[in-house]
Amino acid sequence: VQLQASGGGSAQAGGSLRLSCAASGRTGSMNVLGWFRQAPGKERDFVASILWNTGVTYYIDSVKGRFTIDRDNAKNTVYLQMSSLKPEDTAVYYCAAMKNTLYRATRAVYYDYWGQGTQVTVSS
Repeated sequence: VQLQASGGGSAQAGGSLRLSCAASGRTGSMNVLGWFRQAPGKERDFVASILWNTGVTYYIDSVKGRFTIDRDNAKNTVYLQMSSLKPEDTAVYYCAAMKNTLYRATRAVYYDYWGQGTQVTVSS
């Protein structure tokens, strides 16, 4: 499975950005798609995930009500709509895919495939 993330950029606090992650290859092996982020000098942290077949989602508390993860099965693409952005959302965002169905797992080690990162910068 290959994952290609796009859509990062700069935004003002309170603004919005939408990230996309297109999957290709053996996409039939994917059960969970997730987004992680990594700020400078910090670990890569889980943000949100979605079960590919059912659309069930899971978020970290700090983004609930502000971020929405969704998917388009026909396009093999997962999205992260980010609204009410805060400076602390600044990070490199990564999409990842899991062969297992542990959509509430937040550790990166559970994910099998990773895309390249896309930078999100939020200014105050």
